[in-house]
Amino acid sequence: MAISSSGLSKVKDSVKEKILFGNEPSTELTVILTVYFVQGILGLARLAVSFFLKDELLLSPAQVSAMLGFVSLPWIIKPVFGFVSDGLPIFGYRRRPYLILSGFLGAISWISLATVVHTPIAATLAIALSSLSVAVNDVIVDSVVVERARLESTGDAGSLQSLCWCAAALGGLITAYFSGLILEHFTTRTVFWIAASFPLLVSGIACLIAETPVKKNGNDVSDGNTHRIISQLKQIQQAITQKAIWLPTAFVFIWQATPTADSAFFFFTTNELHFQPEFLGRVRLVTSIASLVGVWIFQRFLKTIPFRIIFAWSTVMSSALGMTMLLLVTHTNRAIGIDDYWFCLGDSLILTVMGQIAYMPVLVLAARLCPPGVEATLFAVLMSAANLAGLLSYELGAGLMHFLGINETNFELLWVLVLITNLSTLLPLPFINWLPAANFQDEETQETFTSDTMTQLVLQPVEEPIE
Repeated sequence: MAISSSGLSKVKDSVKEKILFGNEPSTELTVILTVYFVQGILGLARLAVSFFLKDELLLSPAQVSAMLGFVSLPWIIKPVFGFVSDGLPIFGYRRRPYLILSGFLGAISWISLATVVHTPIAATLAIALSSLSVAVNDVIVDSVVVERARLESTGDAGSLQSLCWCAAALGGLITAYFSGLILEHFTTRTVFWIAASFPLLVSGIACLIAETPVKKNGNDVSDGNTHRIISQLKQIQQAITQKAIWLPTAFVFIWQATPTADSAFFFFTTNELHFQPEFLGRVRLVTSIASLVGVWIFQRFLKTIPFRIIFAWSTVMSSALGMTMLLLVTHTNRAIGIDDYWFCLGDSLILTVMGQIAYMPVLVLAARLCPPGVEATLFAVLMSAANLAGLLSYELGAGLMHFLGINETNFELLWVLVLITNLSTLLPLPFINWLPAANFQDEETQETFTSDTMTQLVLQPVEEPIE
């Protein structure tokens, strides 16, 4: 049966809509997806940094966890970057120049790690500079995303966020396995040289952003900037004092601030289980695929379910499933006939899917709360609460590791750490009512959430250079 040209056109449009989650292709969308893609592809160096700190700088799990807290500082002061971007345009532009500068900062940080870094302090500063680079370009691209997300219909809510996180996950997917394989054949510093090229891609593509220069009136440039900054501060103050914004932010802060065992688990898998970089690359590949699966599940089945329900069930299920790590750290999995490698792969896959499902509603809630004109700033103000919680999470984890005597050779009480970190994730549940009762569908929340504000709540992950 023949298909008419109009019918074929509709089929193409339908396919395009499915591929791009309903977003029309454009040069600006290309820039957005490229920035997220680079954030994902920088995962190529994360294993290299992990082994560099462990094997060359000889840091302990507690020291690594404490370092992770410090290098997250640029993400905590993200409101400053958003404020500067919104209020102090460079040559009339609020987006392009900052993206270009952030790319150069990232390249410098990785080149430093590849050449002149030989001490823990120098490594911390270089990694923090890399974190600063990603934080700045993340603020800028987030503001563009919020501007576009405001135009989405209720039915398409979260579609752009889903697409962005698919781009990030795709970047991670491409480099996941190779992040381990490449370490089997090259030094960590060679990997850092390779990583230095990716931030420059952001600098190069920034000029494609469709941005209209901010108009200035003769000699009143300074007065205009001052007035703009004051106006922004007033709008931000009005927004963050709304109960509908600070209560959900407080909830996610508590959720994110619980201690983590990530650093100890990395040392356990490499020193105790003797996992090689190539296998850890496979684990990264599995988690990258799992992230995409989580995004798809949310977009396909869960985006209309109230936030409270998703958060509650995903938190309980993640905590319960996280307890399976006890089988691995106590070697019980071997007693029941499950190999360490297969157990680690399956566990990582399931937990990542659950984590991504829990994360997506945060992005949707975020994109529905920012007032026009201060997108980057408010987006970052609310998001910095989560990054502060992330810092607290790593520092609490470091403190627990030190208290339990867990180091690069002693994992006797690692099971206690796993138990504490998983049970602590349940602590926010008594405050679940701080989240909106419905996804902007009831009359009470509809007026508050759509008339003046939209947010990025917290769960945006900190730039984590360590696995």
